Formats: sequence, structure tokens, C-alpha cells
Amino acid sequence: MSQSIETVLTEDRSFPPSDEFRGAARLADRSTYEQMWRRSIDDPEGFFGEVARELPWLEPFTSVLDWSGAPVARWFDGGKLNVSHVCLDQHVEAGRGGEVALIWEGEPGDERTFTYAELLAEVCRFANVLKARGVSKGDRVAIYMPMIPEAAMAMLACARIGAIHSVVFGGFSAQSLTDRIEDGGCTAVITADGGWRRGSILALKDAVDEAVQDQAQVHTVLCVRRTEQAVAWSEGRDVWLHEALDGVSDECAPEPMDAEDVLFLLYTSGSTGKPKGIVHTTGGYIVGAYLSTRYVFDLRPGDTYWCTADVGWITGHSYIVYGPLANGARMVMYEGAPNAPHEGRFWELCEKHRVSIFYTAPTAIRAFMKWGDAHVEKYDLSSLRLLGTVGEPINPAAWIWYREKVGGSRCPIVDTWWQTETGSIMLTPLPGMSATKPGSAMTPFFGVDAAILDEEGNEVGHGEGGLLAIRRPWPSMLRGIWGDEERYHDTYWSRWDGRYYMAGDGARRDADGNFWIMGRVDDVLNVSGHRLSTMEVESALVSHEGVVEAAVVARPDDLTGEAIVAFVIPTDEVADDGGLALGVLLKAHVAAEIGKLARPAEIRVSPRLPKTRSGKIMRRLLRAIAAGEEIRQDTTTLEDPTILDELRTGVKA
Repeated sequence: MSQSIETVLTEDRSFPPSDEFRGAARLADRSTYEQMWRRSIDDPEGFFGEVARELPWLEPFTSVLDWSGAPVARWFDGGKLNVSHVCLDQHVEAGRGGEVALIWEGEPGDERTFTYAELLAEVCRFANVLKARGVSKGDRVAIYMPMIPEAAMAMLACARIGAIHSVVFGGFSAQSLTDRIEDGGCTAVITADGGWRRGSILALKDAVDEAVQDQAQVHTVLCVRRTEQAVAWSEGRDVWLHEALDGVSDECAPEPMDAEDVLFLLYTSGSTGKPKGIVHTTGGYIVGAYLSTRYVFDLRPGDTYWCTADVGWITGHSYIVYGPLANGARMVMYEGAPNAPHEGRFWELCEKHRVSIFYTAPTAIRAFMKWGDAHVEKYDLSSLRLLGTVGEPINPAAWIWYREKVGGSRCPIVDTWWQTETGSIMLTPLPGMSATKPGSAMTPFFGVDAAILDEEGNEVGHGEGGLLAIRRPWPSMLRGIWGDEERYHDTYWSRWDGRYYMAGDGARRDADGNFWIMGRVDDVLNVSGHRLSTMEVESALVSHEGVVEAAVVARPDDLTGEAIVAFVIPTDEVADDGGLALGVLLKAHVAAEIGKLARPAEIRVSPRLPKTRSGKIMRRLLRAIAAGEEIRQDTTTLEDPTILDELRTGVKA
């Protein structure tokens, strides 16, 4: 079997930034980037020491990096700071308290705006409520919230008093919440009565009640009134936030935190089904979030920035709350779905608030494409100057549509690769200096020493696919898995004798040295001894005018070892013939685009794919369906479990 992943996708188009964009950019030429990147690798103490000193430390650090305990790094030892102080107090103290920090819109259309001074006051009051309920430094607090301002306030209030927050996405089941509360030993939960999603109420308090019924250590459930439906109430344990805030002081001194004190836990799925509590600490994490927000998004005074993620994911932590606020940005936050109350909602908000930086997921972009150009074209998007993508590799067809229809063919696109574990962006174009290529994550960010290796740990050549690895520590890297050091070593450091961080993704570099992410290693196809990337086959499928979205998996095959099975969503224009004709066309199309080797053995046409409530395709479920197996994996995070029966009984071509 080949030791590398074969690459069959060719993409030669590139799009340099305009002279106007480059002229005002924070970093506008390749040579400056290369000098900065090289220094960040060769002299991380000097480079990151200077960056860190841009932030307001309560006590200065005495060392920058200690890697003697590898694979656990220590950054900025001896220093004390508070992330809430970094995000709020420093701007107020600098005279910027009257500047807008947060513009929030609810799905029903209600709106709230907070200046930095107002947000600081609210966070201090929130923090004082937590302290009054007995929450203190080192305690773990679960946050299970809709996308409302109080979600960000809850995170910042925990950070202010030194409590460790564990945000759980509000779409997860009660059992998923129980698992995370129990694993983290959370003693308090912050939630809301409910939240709005596509015109319906998500009953969050009901889920919390179920989740904590056997969790005796949970002494407080702090509840925000949002949707105002009736909820069950446990006297003594349950507290309405608005009542607890009555008469509370809006001053709360920030707790001095050691740089390596834990800031938060964030759980990510594990291959065994048990979620992993990723540990992020205070100093290194905020330095990474601060620096990457500043350069990747080319953040400038006057920008209005909108990341459409949920705070329940790492993207929401780093690029809704901590990174933008550390930079003093003005940001937009929206409660609802992109098609609620209508399919132009995102563009309506971009026009209304004059959004200049827009950061969203490829799954959302493909949904926008399916809904039609008219929903974009009816709004004035001239305020946009930079677009971004996050979550999974974006196929070139969606990238081009995003650039042309949303960005008016003028906005650079930063296609970012990173993970819950990395804490901040690792591979990305820098928009002022990069001639971006559709679908490419382009270049390593500062401090990121990335390599593509074969199974034996040898670096592969340009044009060859392999396993993405990181060779050196970076500030925002995870410090472990909560309560399970052995799993941390086994999951991320066991391959190649602990010398490299194993990202779990396949990747390649093109002739210019740019990085292309090829999908999860678990999703690599092994066809007749050839190891192919699912992402490349999916990109070929989506390049056909009759396909909006595709997901490719493998099923066992007696002849080839594995056979390619593709699940595709057709455009509305495709004739309704059960998908047979489209399936025949697509097999030929893939063979013509990237070779007969990648021709799918089976194509299933469906109006939907199984996705989590965050928009990620659950390929593990598709693999079981393709193989005709009973589904044993957890399906509680699916947005709509009924899709599984549709896919089992759908037409095969």
C-alpha cells in the first residue's frame, strides 16, 4: 500500500488582493511575512514575548516557552493576567469605553447593543452573581445557552473570577450535556429558558433539568429569561439571572491568573464515542487568539466583524468572544439560523450593520448556493471587504461562488484550517499578501511549523498527499485532555514517537508550497491500493452544475478493497427522475475530472445529508449506511434524525 495519499485534484486559478486592499493591509508583502514567520519559528521566545507584551499583564512573565515537559508546553511562566481584563478593562481604561463592542440581533428581530464600558459592567455584575452563589477560582461551570449576549457575558464572567467554563452547544441533547457536566465535575450550570431557532423554541432549561437530575454536585442552575415559556423550577438550586442581578455591583476586580491556569474546557468528539475535554490555558490561548484575529482578518479601526459560528464551538470562543474583544473590535452576533426568518437573513444583517468582515462555514456557503443567487443580490453588500471560511475544506466551486456573489469579486477570502485542539488558526492566507487559490489554506501562521509526512514520519514531496503534523509548540495549543493524560498522549503524540503533533487530517502542498487540506485521515479512501482523499472526490462532484453538496465515503468491496459511495444533494433545476440519470452523469463526470480510479461505484441522490446542528456532515453515519450496517453511533447531535431512514431507502445509481 502506498505510504502517501494520492492527490488527483488540480486547481491552478489564483486571485491576488487588489492594490487598494494591499495598500491598507496590516501585512502586504510576502517577504515581510516570511521574515516574521521565520523569526516566530527560530526565535519563538523573542517573537511571542513581544506579542504577549502588547497585552495588559497584571504581573510580567519571566519566561516565554518551556518545552522540557513535552508534549505539554508551558507558555509565559511567572506571568499573571486575566482574560476578561484583556478583553474589556484595557479598552475602557484607554478611553475607548464608549465604542461599540457588540451588536446583537435575535431571530425574531429584537436588537441590543453594548459599548465596551456597558459590556464590562454587565460582565462584572454577572461575575458577582456567580461569586455570591459560591462559584470561585478553579470551579467548573457548564454553559448551555442560545446565541444571546449573556452567553458571551457568562464566559467572560467565569474568566473574570477564575472559574473554568465548559460551553456546551445548545443543540446538544440532555445526555450529551450530562456527559460533559459529569466528566468536568461542573458544580454550576448557566442556561436560558429557551432560544429561538427557525421560528421554534429550543427548550434549554428542560434539557438542563434532565441533565442534572443525578448530578448532586451541581448546586446552582442560573437561568436567563429569553423565550418566557413556563419551565420547571427547583427552589434553592435554580435562580433567574435577572432577579439575581438586582442591586448587584457593577465592579468586580479581575482575578490574577497564572498564565498556565486553565481558562476553559471544550469537548470534542472522540473515535470511541466518549467526548474529549480539551484543556486550554490562559496566557498562551489569549496570545494566539489575539494575534491571529489581528492578522488573519486584517482587522482595522472602523471594521464591523461578524463570525456566524456558535459560542458552543471553538470558533465561537476564539473568533466571536476572545480574539475580537482582545483587539477592541466591533462585532455582530446573531441568534438564529441563516434561513430564519428568510433565506436572505445573513445578507440583510450584513447590509443593515455595514459588516466589513464576514466569517462562515463551507456548509453554510453551499446552502446559500442552493437557495439561489437572488437572496444575495437583493442586498447591498458593498461594505464587505474580507470573507473567511472555517470548519472543513471548501471545494473550489463554492469558493468561487462565495467570491463572486457575496464578495463582488473584490474581497479576498481567508480559508482557515485549525481545530478545537489548536485553539487558534494554524494555516491561512494572509489577505494583504496572498494570491489565494480556491480551496487552499495556503500558508502557516506565525509560530506554526507544519509538515506533511508519510506513515513512517518522512516528509513527502510537493504534490504528494500525506498526514498533516506540527513540529513545534505554539502558544494556543491544548495542554491536555481533562482527567486523561494517557489519552492525550495516545491521541495526539503517539505516532512518530511523540516528535510531532498529529492533526488527524490529510494534506498536500502544491508546487508553490501552499497547503491543501484533504479531509480527515479517517475518511481516506483505499481503492485498489490507492489512497484517495474524500475531499477531492467531493470537489469533483460539486463542480457539476447539477450538484449543490456531496459527501463521499468508502464501503468494503471484495474486488477493490474499498468502493466509493457518494451521497449528493441535487440543485432544484435537476429533473425529478429519482436521481438515476444524475447518478450516471456524475460517475462519468468524476472520471473525466480526476480519473477513472476515483469514479464512484454508487451514487445516492438525496435532498439532505445527515448534519449536526452546527452544520457538519456526520460521515461516520454515512459509512454505516453505505455498508448496510446497523447504526450504533450516537445520533443525538443530528439536526434531524429522520434523514437516516431517507438515506437508507433512497435511489441508488
